[in-house]
This record gives sequence, C-alpha cells and structure tokens, in this order.
Amino acid sequence: MDAHSTLVDELRRHALVIGRVTLTSGAVAEYYVDAKRAILRPRGFRALGELVADQARRLGASAVGGMTMGADPVACASLAGGADVKAFFVRKETKQHGLSRRIEGPPLDPGERCLMVEDVVTTGGSTIRAIEAVLEAGHEIVGVVSVLDRLAGGGERIAAAAGAPYVALTTIDDVYPERPDGDG
Repeated sequence: MDAHSTLVDELRRHALVIGRVTLTSGAVAEYYVDAKRAILRPRGFRALGELVADQARRLGASAVGGMTMGADPVACASLAGGADVKAFFVRKETKQHGLSRRIEGPPLDPGERCLMVEDVVTTGGSTIRAIEAVLEAGHEIVGVVSVLDRLAGGGERIAAAAGAPYVALTTIDDVYPERPDGDG
C-alpha cells in the first residue's frame, strides 16, 4: 500500500467520528475528522511523513510549520520523513514571557521558504492566521499542505492568502464518500 492509501486507511479507521459536532468555524456538522487520532499512530505518522517530506522537497521549502496544535504533528512528520527543513509552530498570540515569540522552534532566517501545514481544513481560518503571521515576520510561503480538506472552500481561501499552491493530501471524499452531505 502506498503512503496516500495508507493515510486514507488510517484516517478512515481512526479519525472519522460520526455524529453531530460543532467545528472550529462554529458550523455544525454530522461528522468530525480528528486527524490526530490517525497521524499520531505509527502507520499514519510514517505515511504522513513521506507525503509531507515529498511536498517540502518538491517546493524547495527550508521550513515547515503552521498554527500550533493542527500543524504540530504534521511539521514533525516532515522531519521524520527525511525533509531537510526546520519545523516551527505559530502561536495564536505572541508569548508574553520567555523570549516573547509568536513563531516557535529554531529561529527562521529572513526570507525563509516556508511550507505551511495543517491537519484538517474546513474554512481555512486558522491556517490563514498562521500564514499572516509568517508573512508579517518576513518569510516566504512556497506552499500549503493539509492532511485532509473537508471541501468547504477553505483551500481556495488559503491559496489566495498564501499566494502559493495549496495541496490537500486527502479530502473528505477519500475518507467518507458516503457522508450525508456528499456526492457519494
């Protein structure tokens, strides 16, 4: 089984939760994808690492990261997958103690080529906030990768905000094609 098929299988088996939930955006859905349940297991993490590292190499990224929590396992997987990058995490707010940083991890050099990552995209709001922080810090965005896109329009908004290509490694059509709001 290739990395993509493995990731889809792991998301189906471990991350898909059927039932009414309120999403980060405030929208109510009849299912939830808790990607961390799949990507923080050996098979899912290995598959994700291979896929994200491939994207980092393809785009010439020198750093991989995004908004903390959603991006944390994805950025770390890129390192485990062999990408020669720095991993970083963007806080929602600048830390008020210690080094008072908003972008955590190894210091990013001016103009660093950043691949932004996220676990699940619905509206794209948190990813866009992370993109804005990275651009404000003077870095370049070379692309954006999500583990799963719920196909609610977030990908288009993310690509526009980043001024760079957006790639969803999987979509809800891959993981839950028979969902009530889907075409399958």
